[in-house]
Amino acid sequence: MKKILTIAGSDTGGGAGIQADLKTVAMLGAHGMSVITALTAQNSLGVQSVYPVPLPFIEMQMDAVLSDMAVDGAKTGMLWNSEVVVLVIKKLAEYQVKNLVVDPIMIAKDGSALLNEDGREAIRKELIPRAVLVTPNLPEAEALTGLEVKTVKAMKEAARQIHSFGAEAVLVKGGHLQGDPVDVLFDGAVFTELSSERAAEEAHGTGCILSAAIATELAKGVSLEAAVQRARSLTILSIKAAIALGKGKKCANPSAYLANERGKYEVIRSLRVAINRLKGEEDIGELIPEVSSNLGYALPFAQNKWDVAAVPGRIIRLGKTVATVDAPEFGASQHIASIILTVMRYDPSFRSAINVRFSPHILQACREGGLHLLGFDRREEPQEVKEREGSSLAWGIEKVLSEAGEVPDVVYDGGGWGKEPMLRILGKDPGDVAQKVIVINTVLKEKRSTKT
Repeated sequence: MKKILTIAGSDTGGGAGIQADLKTVAMLGAHGMSVITALTAQNSLGVQSVYPVPLPFIEMQMDAVLSDMAVDGAKTGMLWNSEVVVLVIKKLAEYQVKNLVVDPIMIAKDGSALLNEDGREAIRKELIPRAVLVTPNLPEAEALTGLEVKTVKAMKEAARQIHSFGAEAVLVKGGHLQGDPVDVLFDGAVFTELSSERAAEEAHGTGCILSAAIATELAKGVSLEAAVQRARSLTILSIKAAIALGKGKKCANPSAYLANERGKYEVIRSLRVAINRLKGEEDIGELIPEVSSNLGYALPFAQNKWDVAAVPGRIIRLGKTVATVDAPEFGASQHIASIILTVMRYDPSFRSAINVRFSPHILQACREGGLHLLGFDRREEPQEVKEREGSSLAWGIEKVLSEAGEVPDVVYDGGGWGKEPMLRILGKDPGDVAQKVIVINTVLKEKRSTKT
């Protein structure tokens, strides 16, 4: 097991600092160790007081850990003043600690100062040259460089300047940008822009989680870019799953990563059970469209298609029944994932969907089966959406849900140029979706038997 050392302050509220670091390291399967540089009295509303740990005791903590345990990676967080920075550098050099990630924490989210000016200068001149990666946010990048950093272009210039201080690489975090955030990674030669959607609200502890995750992944031998990408995914997930612990900001929740990992088996199992139910349903093949069907199920905090399991090769019509060519797996369908991910933005409990054939009599069967239907008209689709590959479905589902303010059982459209008419059955899990499909099929069978 890899061993990761975090050198940072303690957060009494448990949302950031040492507490967030250790939770993150554990989520990634490594062992976390800590050196506490300062004690804070803080909660979800902000920092009330800071009590610096005396230098001799910081040194004793570092000696205790580093003289006994090999460290595979480390990160620094809140260091408070220049004396602490100098001491930490001395000990890191003495014990030849590698894979160091420097999170240059200077200001709390509530505006409280967490590092004095002498400390900032010591970080520039003494600590950054030892770093594999430095991870400033925009205010920290401004404090380190003296530049105004409000745009991606300015972030690149700041990254270049911080790199010139001696770091191997720099990740300037764009959470403070207007609009969707963009992070800029600079390895001394190449700039990489990493973008994501803006979360609905801020969460406490994200910088600590990100830097701890990067340090852990680097310790595993992962490349810098891969480590950053994985850490960003974990951090974004922790923001989506943020929890309200007090009266102020929510705390980012790194345990969501483990919840997703644990949930993978259940997602696949539930899909298999639901597919077998459909295979056992008489005359179900009538509901399969020309493009075939797919049934998907997302992890609780899904972010992209790789968090959504579906059927490779789709669900095909085989006479009066249905068949599959392979078992469900994650990332198997961009289309069904697009539907589910869009729906989850409105109601995270709706994590499953299937597409079935559209016809007036199937639509009527939905109504008679007591299902709630909403539809959209592809003729209203903006031209820029049509031209953007894979955007039509998300646009249609988004339009329906934003106008209705609720998630129906069925979203349908009558098709368009080159687009087959389709129904999408939505549900909380594959069993829920399969039951709705069976309800539709039962109504259709009853109608056929009445006619004969």
